[in-house]
Amino acid sequence: MAIVFKDVSTPEGLQQLDAFLSSRTFVSGHHASLDDLAVYGALSAAPPASAFPHASRWYSKVSHSLGSKFPGHGVGVHVGGGSGGSLETREEEKEEEVPEVAAIPPPAAAEEAAVAKEEEEDDDDLDLFGEETEEEKAAAAQREAAKKASGKKAVIGKSSVLLDVKPWDDETDMTKLEEQVRAVKLDGLFWGASKLVPVGYGIKKLQIMMTIEDDKVSPDNLIEDYLSVEPASDYIQSCDIVAFNKI
Repeated sequence: MAIVFKDVSTPEGLQQLDAFLSSRTFVSGHHASLDDLAVYGALSAAPPASAFPHASRWYSKVSHSLGSKFPGHGVGVHVGGGSGGSLETREEEKEEEVPEVAAIPPPAAAEEAAVAKEEEEDDDDLDLFGEETEEEKAAAAQREAAKKASGKKAVIGKSSVLLDVKPWDDETDMTKLEEQVRAVKLDGLFWGASKLVPVGYGIKKLQIMMTIEDDKVSPDNLIEDYLSVEPASDYIQSCDIVAFNKI
């Protein structure tokens, strides 16, 4: 259906054109068409921007398009009483009921509908249950590796300790003394080789190796709590750490 304007050379016609273009870029769509050229030709001069801002803006766009192609698709337009070209004959104008300008849906609404449709199509393209991306696969592999690593036994820290155990005098039974030392049984404590070493004046000391798990046994606590109290203290005068090495 053709679009009909009043005589755009009059203030009333310009007011109608300005109101029509308030929600449109061009007369018949988003691109300049022959409909714009017809209305443009019916104007005797550019509409003043102060009174008709929308029509003035449209006039400037069409002016810059003159001499180039008009890619838009016109629907047919007639300007009553103007000097511009009409896409409808006078006879067709008389037979056809003139539509109200407001009855033509504004292109802005059509644009919003098109954008909403595109967004809906984009949402449809989302595959929430599709194949994993490379990043997702890598993250899953890292989680699996961490899980396996956490399942491994923790490395137990151990140390090798050499003790010097000195008797009270040369009459101390060194066999009984060693028995008192080895009688200490603790989780994470393992006694090793031993030997008697002369100190002087007929006195010998016991040197004994032990292996300990660092988290379970403290050599200092072992000496203070077990080798410095009865019955071990009946044989042991002092106990010192000679060497301490991490295994």
